[in-house]
Amino acid sequence: MSADPVDRNQNAQVGATAYLLHQLLQEAERQNRGFIDKVIEGAVDDHKGIPADIPDKPFVDAVFAEALQILRRSQAAFELPELPPAPRPRELGAQARLGDDWLQWIAENRLRECAPDAMLTTMTAAGIDAAPAQAAIARMEDEPAFRAARRMQQVQRKLESVAANLQQLWASAPRYGVVEKRRSPSRDEFVERYVRGCRPVVLTDVTKDWGAIKRWSPEDLKQRFGHLEVEIQDGRNADPNYEENKLAHRKIVQLGPFVDRVLAGGPTNDYYLTANNEALRSPGFAPLLADIGRLPPACDRAQLGHRSSFWFGPAGTTTPLHHDTLMLFHTQVVGRKRWRLVSPLETPKLYNYNGVFSPVDVDKPDLVRYPLFREVQVLDVIVEPGETMFLPLAWWHQVLSMDVSLSFSYSNLDLPNDFIYRNPEIRNW
Repeated sequence: MSADPVDRNQNAQVGATAYLLHQLLQEAERQNRGFIDKVIEGAVDDHKGIPADIPDKPFVDAVFAEALQILRRSQAAFELPELPPAPRPRELGAQARLGDDWLQWIAENRLRECAPDAMLTTMTAAGIDAAPAQAAIARMEDEPAFRAARRMQQVQRKLESVAANLQQLWASAPRYGVVEKRRSPSRDEFVERYVRGCRPVVLTDVTKDWGAIKRWSPEDLKQRFGHLEVEIQDGRNADPNYEENKLAHRKIVQLGPFVDRVLAGGPTNDYYLTANNEALRSPGFAPLLADIGRLPPACDRAQLGHRSSFWFGPAGTTTPLHHDTLMLFHTQVVGRKRWRLVSPLETPKLYNYNGVFSPVDVDKPDLVRYPLFREVQVLDVIVEPGETMFLPLAWWHQVLSMDVSLSFSYSNLDLPNDFIYRNPEIRNW
């Protein structure tokens, strides 16, 4: 049965409008680079300002979503993707070969919706003759493997849309953007509101009876444990991916000289004693566990010894944007830390190509390279000495030590706290 003529006419009008808008946006961008960026930024701000209770809010949201898709498709025509590592610069008089590496590059960039014209410009600039390059780009859409990838892409986009809709629902809560600071709630409320509700919270009164609050300091560490060895990360400043490459930065040192180094070195991110050290599994550090008093709701004291870590480092240490694979508490004993948090439902906008890491720097995001991050809402809270952050499952976080810092983290919940992730392992995207 044929479609209703009125519906077909309306669809044709909508399609023509979208096509003409796409062409106009491209021309505006040619004349004024950055124009589309500004339009996207304005559209996102306008959308955030729309009250949640207006009539036909779902329809308004759908219009904005479609508008952003049109803007991004137009923007993609001007983004020259990175060249893959395999093709090498051509020698004088030589012509680059259109091999499997380039065919993979074409497939990946078409799946990213990069414009064929922009891809052709990149390929010819790298030494590929224009005619075979253009033919390869056009032929890709008919390759059986690529058609299969397009099908899988539809499934992925459905999952992304479900996550985006759930995030929209979460973010509609009046105080979604505020990380609560609370005196410890009851176990039942904590489990329902924060564990199963998957909401970060800072508990302000957990450490009232902790000996650590009165005793721990850099000087105390040196006096009691300075002769013991610990594993630190060192030489981080020379490696932009220091956290992903943390095994390469492992170094065994005596704690006493390391304390001196931290106190004398001033603010830096170059060295840090992180949770990867297994110090609390050593009998020599057992007195640290004895300094820990009552625990937050839903904790199992019997697991504390093998599900806890302590952290020590200078002001300026930064843990880049990532998510953990379980839930945990992080108590600040000495110094302050700034936590910047992103909902796990925003994962599709964080360019998570490798493991549990995002390449986005929340403090200085590169919105040209990572434009989707513009739509991400970041929660921000400073955890003071004596306060405890509860990090719910899969929440992304970037953490800065604002002072010389001593912290204690623990994941000994008395609820299931082991989960399975199927993480990507793409290091050259």
